Amino acid sequence: MNTHKLITAYSDFMHHLHETMEDTLNSFTDAFETSKEKIGADHQLSDQELEHVSSQVHRDVHHAAQNLPAHDNDSLTEWLKFDIELIENLTWDAFLSVADKTRVELAEIEQHAITHKYNSGDITIAGTFECEDCKKHIAFKTTSRIPECPTCHNHSFVRV
Repeated sequence: MNTHKLITAYSDFMHHLHETMEDTLNSFTDAFETSKEKIGADHQLSDQELEHVSSQVHRDVHHAAQNLPAHDNDSLTEWLKFDIELIENLTWDAFLSVADKTRVELAEIEQHAITHKYNSGDITIAGTFECEDCKKHIAFKTTSRIPECPTCHNHSFVRV
């Protein structure tokens, strides 16, 4: 898979999802599917690539919606382990807007207990991740693809 292509698709997916939710009264699910179709076509993604990117956008939005207090930038900074200024403002605004709206939907369906796992090869927004085996931290300042653990070569991580 072309990493640059997938990272660009992830970022564009998030931007389009933000715009779709801002411009309509659609639910997160409807906006997500609309964005998924558009990004798949715009980036000429294979079905496998589109599923890969969309599942990772979905995972990150749900994780943020479940774990971030609304409009609390200190918690957001802690969650990402970086200053907010390091993240592109448009991507950040889109991500936060979608996460906030998704939080409402998640409350309605009571899915607060989901543990989000990350695997090497996944694409995700900036943040710090911990290897589930050796506890090594790896950090990203921008949307990136998660590598295998540089210490123990494990492939499973959690966001810290």
